[in-house]
Amino acid sequence: MFASNAAAQADVAERIGQILKTPILESGTTLAETRAIVDASVPRMPQVDSLADWEAEAERLRREVLDRVVLRGEARGWRDAKLGLEWGAELEGGPGYRLRKLRYEALPGLWIPAVLYEPTDLRQPAAEGTAVADRRPVFLNVNGHDGNGKAADYKQIRCINLAKRGIIALNVEWLGMGQLRSETNSHAVMNQLDLCGTSGLAPFYLSMSRGIDVLLTHPHADPQRVGVAGLSGGGWQTITISSLDTRVTLTNPVAGYSSFLTRNQHTKDLGDSEQTPTDLATVADYTHLTAMMAPRATLLTFNTKDNCCFEGGYALPPLMAAADPIFKLFGRPDRLRTHLSSDPGDHNFGLDNRQALYRMVGDHFYAGDEAFVVEEIASESEVKTAEALAVDLPADNASLNGLALTLAQSLPRDPALPKAAALPAWQTERREALREIVRWPAFSVSAENVSIEREEGFTATRLRLKLGDVWTLAAVEFAPANPSKTVLLVTETGLANSGAAVSENLQQGSRVVVVDPFYFGESKFASHDYLQALLLATIGQRPLGIQAAQVAAVARWLHERDQMPAELVAVGRRASLFALVAAAVEPEGIAGVTLQGSRASLREVIERNEPVTSAPEAFCFGLLEQFDTPQLGALVAPRKLAFLESTPRHQETLVELRKLYGDLGGELVLSP
Repeated sequence: MFASNAAAQADVAERIGQILKTPILESGTTLAETRAIVDASVPRMPQVDSLADWEAEAERLRREVLDRVVLRGEARGWRDAKLGLEWGAELEGGPGYRLRKLRYEALPGLWIPAVLYEPTDLRQPAAEGTAVADRRPVFLNVNGHDGNGKAADYKQIRCINLAKRGIIALNVEWLGMGQLRSETNSHAVMNQLDLCGTSGLAPFYLSMSRGIDVLLTHPHADPQRVGVAGLSGGGWQTITISSLDTRVTLTNPVAGYSSFLTRNQHTKDLGDSEQTPTDLATVADYTHLTAMMAPRATLLTFNTKDNCCFEGGYALPPLMAAADPIFKLFGRPDRLRTHLSSDPGDHNFGLDNRQALYRMVGDHFYAGDEAFVVEEIASESEVKTAEALAVDLPADNASLNGLALTLAQSLPRDPALPKAAALPAWQTERREALREIVRWPAFSVSAENVSIEREEGFTATRLRLKLGDVWTLAAVEFAPANPSKTVLLVTETGLANSGAAVSENLQQGSRVVVVDPFYFGESKFASHDYLQALLLATIGQRPLGIQAAQVAAVARWLHERDQMPAELVAVGRRASLFALVAAAVEPEGIAGVTLQGSRASLREVIERNEPVTSAPEAFCFGLLEQFDTPQLGALVAPRKLAFLESTPRHQETLVELRKLYGDLGGELVLSP
């Protein structure tokens, strides 16, 4: 055993710290393994032998993306709600057009401010019951991550120019931008809805879909000529709504997306939450969405020196390789067009790119009209301020966080814990449900000894653990001469910084195995970390499931090797969640679990308005819909379950769990 004096203990802690700080994995190991998983999982374009085959495939893809990705949970009801539309003040425009303010409901209670650019030469609609002779194209103009939102000058100029060409143009605000810019509408907040089992993508999609609804309510709207265009995140919006909503007949996404396979290799293309939604790549890639535009008019615009993302040189070819054969299958290769801009070539929807759009509009909406003007009509003096374009919104206008708070109030759907006698059957059923939610992967473990260091009082073995043929983890085992038990330790700060926790457990005579699971310590990404986690979620995996399954696999391996289950100790809020899930699913290899600094409830993620950037694993789709801390804790019962640094919220939340543990004679610890 170790000497008991303070100096000796400090010396032991220092030696442990030195051992832990020596890297075990090669730099970039987790990134390379993540890329391999993504590359093998992203769906490829199918072999298409006939037009009928493709039309059936495109319809299947459209249906499954909507049903399995976009409109899950409460979003189905949101989609079916009646369109709310309220008109505001009319503004003076410029030569040939006027402006009308409006707001519409993307979903009940969530109003989107917008401005309609309407040509002034519209003839009066025909009498009721007769055809409208003066039908005009309509255009939905969306914007990307520009804080100016609908007031962005380049967007206003685009809307003005469309209106001066006789087109009814709608300038809509995007969630998180312009008038809707707030911490409760941040794009990284949409994943709170995912946690509740409702698609966080739905408000974005419905905002666009309802925008088209608004345009088509116009008495002069031509439903055969419906266009959409946008830059960056607006380019993502454009391809998304255009591919899924066949009312769109002309699309122009500008520097807004690339294939998931492209993003997997070019980290600057990794899109935010809405661009990498949960499970999209279990159904389709953006190559499929591009091909699904056929035979509708499609202009793919990219920039040659894009300083943000989606450089044309690498982003465009895979999209064209997917879409070009399909347009040819329809006999309409003329409807697929590309524009690579080098003027100025950076991330923009500037003059060169706008004029490419006007040419596309002229060729497909005004074919044969020699009076159609391709060159931009100078309109800079007509650009209005954000204040002038501001639309009145309700004081209680819904937000992404507000929607999640409302959903969370009634979750989990079945919160009651079983009686002690019914616990085994309940655990069997609920463990299977939890495995499904976290997409539990099964891993075998093989260990490679990297080095062994024998110190006074313990032996330290640095290990490289291979989990199946998928993941490689760094671990260090500290073993005293006659260990009383095995402690499996995970910390948010990584094994290199876990010396104090290792020393504490080692001093108590325990064998301590500290490991870095996915996303932490040596398994951490050097950059774009939460975006890599989103990428795994879009191919159908769950970061929480990966972490918990890795920990459980290591525990099983230790159990088999040492013929005793390990006690799991987790330090930190995030580590506590995946450790609790690991112990809930793995009843044999984990003897009990101690959580230091855990959340008392998953609702805290939403109540504190945590973004996905802070803890991607906590936003596991549908987890809160079925499980919160008490239900997860009941899956651990009657094994030891300890909450260190517990709060009054723990006391309040875990009342029923404490009673269950009491009835079972198990050990539940709440330690402030």
